[in-house]
Amino acid sequence: MKRFLSLLLFCLTLPVVAQVGPRVDPQAKFVTVDGDELEDASSSQSAPLVAHFSANPSNVGAYSARYEWKIWREGDENNVLVHRSVEDIDYTFTSSGSFRVQLYATFVLGNDTISYPEEGEDNPFVVGISESKLDFPNAFSPNGDGFNDVLRAKDGYQSIVSFQATVFSRSGQKIYSWDTPAGKWDGRWNGKIVKDGIYFLVVNARGADGRKYNIRKTITVITGNNRDKNITTADD
Repeated sequence: MKRFLSLLLFCLTLPVVAQVGPRVDPQAKFVTVDGDELEDASSSQSAPLVAHFSANPSNVGAYSARYEWKIWREGDENNVLVHRSVEDIDYTFTSSGSFRVQLYATFVLGNDTISYPEEGEDNPFVVGISESKLDFPNAFSPNGDGFNDVLRAKDGYQSIVSFQATVFSRSGQKIYSWDTPAGKWDGRWNGKIVKDGIYFLVVNARGADGRKYNIRKTITVITGNNRDKNITTADD
């Protein structure tokens, strides 16, 4: 009897090891239009913004698991933009505004059910996408001095999700075109710098906020080297 009591007392003094059930550790990674990687996109970012969301489950064991991701605009949770039943998702944000991204996970083993998040404890990722902005200068000087040598969108352009720009000569000759707001024209045509003068820029673009850009403007090329043998023109 004493031996039994001693054994019972010993068992009662053993540390209690808590049973750890399934868990998730939601993570987010973002890639900006400039190729920068972010883990937090709650401050306003330029579109398109590429995102990867992962559940990162652990201790699942014999539990059956179900994962759901939902994306909605802030203040409009009943209008779900994305609803996918997968562990990880990739999504590209192309519209301006503030968004919420929430993981819902359920683990079931017999009569035991574990849910994430617990009721009343939603903790979504916040993603902010800025309104669009796009403008171009009226002139540039492709003379190789390292200052204003190319024609490109002004600094600060943002959230442009489709883009096409073309430069024409005064006679309507197509000289150069590019299809990304990060693109540029170095002032060359057929391998040589064009003559000083007036050229025409046509830009068709669309912003993440739905704004359409139909830019039609003259561009003045200024080099001061019109008699240089390496300078040509689309009108020659």
